[in-house]
Amino acid sequence: MTLENLKPQVETIINQTSTRDEKLKSICKLLESNIDYYNWVGFYFKNGNKNELKLGPYVGEPTDHNIIPFGKGICGQVAESNANFVVPDVKAQDNYIACSITVKAEIVVPIFVNGENLGQIDIDSNTVNPFTKADEEFLEFVCASVATIL
Repeated sequence: MTLENLKPQVETIINQTSTRDEKLKSICKLLESNIDYYNWVGFYFKNGNKNELKLGPYVGEPTDHNIIPFGKGICGQVAESNANFVVPDVKAQDNYIACSITVKAEIVVPIFVNGENLGQIDIDSNTVNPFTKADEEFLEFVCASVATIL
C-alpha cells in the first residue's frame, strides 16, 4: 500500500462518528499496519498551559515517556521549533530520548490549529534512514486532517 493510497482512509477515519481519541488510535493503527517501517506511531499534545507534551493515543511498544518537556528529545524540539524533524539514525542525535533499543530512526511532524502548534505525530522505525520526502508530505497531510478534529 502506498502513502497516497492511505489518504482516503485517513479522511474516512477523521469523518467517523467516534471520539477524537478513537479516531487518533485508528489512524495510528492504519499507519503502523500498512507501512512496514512505521514500528511505533503515536500522538503527543501540548499539556494545557505547561511547556510540555503529553502522550496521546499510540500503537506500538509501551513507552515511559508520557510527559516530555519542551526542548527535550526530538518531540520536545519540534514543540519549540514548529518544524518537521527527521532523524535518519537516532545514534547520531545528541538530544534523543531512547524509547527502545530497537528504534533506529524517528520522524516528528507538528500539528497546527490556527497557526499554533498543539501537538505532533511521532513515528519510530526499527530501520535506519527509512523516511523520505514522501513520508514527510504524507504525515503533513495526516496532521492537517487531525487538526480539523482538535
